[in-house]
Amino acid sequence: MTPELTFRTGLKDVLPTVFGYIGVGLAFGIVAHTSHLSLLMVAGLSFVVYAGSAQFIITSMLLAGNPLSAIFFSTFLVNSRMILMSTSLAQYFRHESLGKNLLLGALVTDETFALAMNKQNVTGGRLSFAWQNAANLVAYLVWGVSTVVGAILGGLIANPEQFGFDFALTAMFIGLVYLQLISDKHLGLTLQLLVMGFVALLYYLTLRVLDANLALLVATIGGCLFGMEVKKCHLH
Repeated sequence: MTPELTFRTGLKDVLPTVFGYIGVGLAFGIVAHTSHLSLLMVAGLSFVVYAGSAQFIITSMLLAGNPLSAIFFSTFLVNSRMILMSTSLAQYFRHESLGKNLLLGALVTDETFALAMNKQNVTGGRLSFAWQNAANLVAYLVWGVSTVVGAILGGLIANPEQFGFDFALTAMFIGLVYLQLISDKHLGLTLQLLVMGFVALLYYLTLRVLDANLALLVATIGGCLFGMEVKKCHLH
């Protein structure tokens, strides 16, 4: 990864992540097809909702016959972490127009956010609209097309779980965490693991009294606040 922040560099930098999108996208399409979702519904979820983990949840809830209100609320809770990510990312684009910031916020994902955090580690804390927009657009298009192709291929696979397709999203997140751990030179591995351990412990404790999605939101916010304090202490 180079310090360049051009549109072309964004296309190049996002390529390794694209392979993950293809794998998880195909997995979602196959799972959605075996859950009796139409090709149109799969495309709608991918190009309108555009949220990998939430799409798996929506599919399972539709299959279980849950009411739309419950599906909407669950989707909001699962995706609420994107508010924190977009807020964190916005500091790099203060000089850009509101329209450009809305575009970036609408298409940012866990993967492109992680990619941006890795990128700013090698650019001295800088990002550009052209670079981020390129990464977001490629991820968006590849995800959508992959899920549709997966839905088409789904007719050939009766039981996707036996091939581990349901684990694809988890595997992708593990890879992203690893990349973040080895690329962030500001805090170091020890402090990063400390923050991760705090989030895991907080999630475990809140899970005893809250719904899983709410517990995840609380743990995410708590981890952000804890990470800020750790970074302050480390810098001073």
